[in-house]
Amino acid sequence: MRKFANYFQGFFILSALITLMSLAIPVLPPIPYDYVNLNLPPHFTNTSFDVTFWDNTPGNNPLTNDGATLGRVLFYDKILSLNDSKSCGSCHKQQFSFADSSTHSMGFNGGLTRRNTMTITNARWHFGGKMFSDTRGLSMEDAVLMPIQDSVEMGLSLSQMVQKVEQQPYYASLFINAFGDSTVTETRISYALSQFIRSIVSHTSKYDIGRAQVSAPEDAFPNFTNSENQGKTIFFSTAQLGGGDCAICHRTEAFVNTASAITCNGLDLVSTTDLGVYEATGVQSDIGRFKVPSLRNIELTAPYMHDGRFLSLEEVVEFYSTGIQLHMNLPPGLIDTIGGFPVARQFNFSQSQKTDLVHFLKTLTDTTLLSEIKWSDPFTISTFAENLKPDKSHISIYPNPASNYISIYPDKILQDKIVDLEIFNSTGRKVHSQKVFLSGRQLIDISNYASGVYFVNVKLDGMTLTERLVKSF
Repeated sequence: MRKFANYFQGFFILSALITLMSLAIPVLPPIPYDYVNLNLPPHFTNTSFDVTFWDNTPGNNPLTNDGATLGRVLFYDKILSLNDSKSCGSCHKQQFSFADSSTHSMGFNGGLTRRNTMTITNARWHFGGKMFSDTRGLSMEDAVLMPIQDSVEMGLSLSQMVQKVEQQPYYASLFINAFGDSTVTETRISYALSQFIRSIVSHTSKYDIGRAQVSAPEDAFPNFTNSENQGKTIFFSTAQLGGGDCAICHRTEAFVNTASAITCNGLDLVSTTDLGVYEATGVQSDIGRFKVPSLRNIELTAPYMHDGRFLSLEEVVEFYSTGIQLHMNLPPGLIDTIGGFPVARQFNFSQSQKTDLVHFLKTLTDTTLLSEIKWSDPFTISTFAENLKPDKSHISIYPNPASNYISIYPDKILQDKIVDLEIFNSTGRKVHSQKVFLSGRQLIDISNYASGVYFVNVKLDGMTLTERLVKSF
């Protein structure tokens, strides 16, 4: 009898969980998160490396907090697939910098995508706004609807998409907030998704902390190891000076391509099954050319290249060292001449140079991106549990020890809260006090502090959190 009761109880709990998941609604804050203010550090917007010049946001779809909030819900809502099994976030995963860890992503019915999923981090600064490896999405607004209609990825027609969104009770107020009324249209869905994606920007990494302390990216960064600085020098130096010419394609502080957004890097001698941008344009010179991705968070976005052929950064660097092939559309910067004949350039990096390059690329990793709640899935059940544990709140400081700048990284409960920040030295004297918007993206200058131990206090609603900070030379 007890066995039967336990079975019945287990069945009831399982049924309740299934019901809860089937009736999942997004959990959103009463006041929208701030998506409009990007809090870009100065080095992103100075004259020589101003990324905002390349902003592909159109005049008829400016970023708003309510629009991006609607876009966030749409981005993670699985009803946008034919069998309610896949969302945009199923392939663009936050923990992988909104890329996918699989060579090919799985669609709603078990099929695999033809190409590797590109990261959408910093997509707002891609030249001209063209999306996908072959640039067939002529703008973000066009591109966001394509996977929904794709027969492998999500499998809906646009009319089905609109109808399914109309049927969900949680969308009416979101559309009213974003557009003034509850009317659902494919254009509005496109606009909201685009706003959310354009809000996903990365600019808090070890590289950024170092970059804030120097006048130019070529300068030695005080927070870098010798290997990381050596790798940075190789990255920004020309081939004639022993470098890798990497910055020719990966420009600005967003490390995106601002020239044409596409290139052929000599992956193959001849293009066969995948002709790249040519498939979208029909132009012969586009055969074998593909969209250049941002290198921001490149450590998180493996596997690499349009077909995911390289599984590690070491393999990528080795390819550029010895593997470039003389494709018909290889750009002049990757071609040398030997005996009057063109040959693919081989950089022939030493083992230490290859190691240094990999170490530098990893400094572009922005771990705050992985836990930023305003970009997270609002449908996850874990959101409920986390919001019920205020006693578990914590902060962390990076770097620590630090010599010049620190950032305060909050957990999801404190994320995007305005708090009182105080720093005390070891004798208890207050050396710093200000209100801080806790996004983990504000750099705090400690360069004038004497070396030693300090205590960082964060205060909010009567709660005080304290972390120990070591100031080094």
